[in-house]
Amino acid sequence: MIKTQMVTMTKLKNDEVLNDLLGFKNMKIIQNPKMFNFSLDSTLLAYFAPANHHTKRILDLGTGFAPVPLMLSQKTKATIIGVELQDEVFDIAKRNIDLNNLNHQITIIQDDIKNLTTRFDKKSFDLIVCNPPFFKYQENSNINKNQYKTIARHELKIKLKEVIETASKLLIDNGRFTMVHRPERLSEIIFHLSANHLTIKRLRYVHPRPHEDAMMILIDCKKHGNTGLKVLPPLFVHENNDYSKEAKAIFNNERV
Repeated sequence: MIKTQMVTMTKLKNDEVLNDLLGFKNMKIIQNPKMFNFSLDSTLLAYFAPANHHTKRILDLGTGFAPVPLMLSQKTKATIIGVELQDEVFDIAKRNIDLNNLNHQITIIQDDIKNLTTRFDKKSFDLIVCNPPFFKYQENSNINKNQYKTIARHELKIKLKEVIETASKLLIDNGRFTMVHRPERLSEIIFHLSANHLTIKRLRYVHPRPHEDAMMILIDCKKHGNTGLKVLPPLFVHENNDYSKEAKAIFNNERV
């Protein structure tokens, strides 16, 4: 009853909309489409992250409107901290936690990812997740005029190397680092993971459709982990002009 009343009484600001959080029962998310909307990457990241009843502390680097912490809260009772840099995005993320009555489990902080190693003790988290900017930034980069999308998609504020270095420093030994990224940067990702004592344990390619090239990769690493990589079957998002059975199950928070 309390949650229903909170959703009904939610006051949206200019250009904001209130959406269901996919198939997560009774969960809502405030978004501003003029900034960006949470996407398939975040949904798959939350699905792939190995959060369970053993997990104690989770850190989400670049949380956006906080869809990943919201989804992970349904998989684990762990304490979850989301980090967001941009003022307006941070404000929406905080209100999304309030909206879903999850302040007892999720905390959103406003900070630069590069500052976190001075804000938190080393080896503070047993799971760190990240949906980082996918594209390198150069002066001639084809960037979006929307500053929110530009910062979310391009390495304008932080680079891949810095994300991985931060994650490694804040993870406990044998802690997990899970990320979503682009296949064309896999060799670079592997290089930086290895340099920071992170061993890939699970890898999954995400394809738009069967017989089409992969558009994303899901990567799960262990700090100081033993060698032994498991390449999972590919995930196809669409089949026969519709979402695939597996994609629908993920969207509906069903067991796959």
